[in-house]
Amino acid sequence: MKKIWMLAVLSLALTLGFQASKSSAQQPDYAKYGNVAIAVVKADYPGIAVTEYNYIGRTKPNATDVTDSFRFKVTENGKPKVVVVKVTHNLENKKLLNLTVGEEKP
Repeated sequence: MKKIWMLAVLSLALTLGFQASKSSAQQPDYAKYGNVAIAVVKADYPGIAVTEYNYIGRTKPNATDVTDSFRFKVTENGKPKVVVVKVTHNLENKKLLNLTVGEEKP
């Protein structure tokens, strides 16, 4: 009986530990703005397949603001295009400040 009780407690501890580690995994802080960038590309290029999406990186224009850049590969009229979305936001209040969309030259 003691072995069964110990096994049950051990199983419960492992299960709770596994669930805690899953819930503590956080998304990167740029993920919110990545979703904004995806929505903007889909709005600017309706009906076009977005074939690839990459986070380029972050720059800091000043002490409180950052610009996260995202690169999308889309196909329009059979021709591949690269679209870059730059999202500037404030780290303190988490507000969007500026958003630019542009195409890279091949």
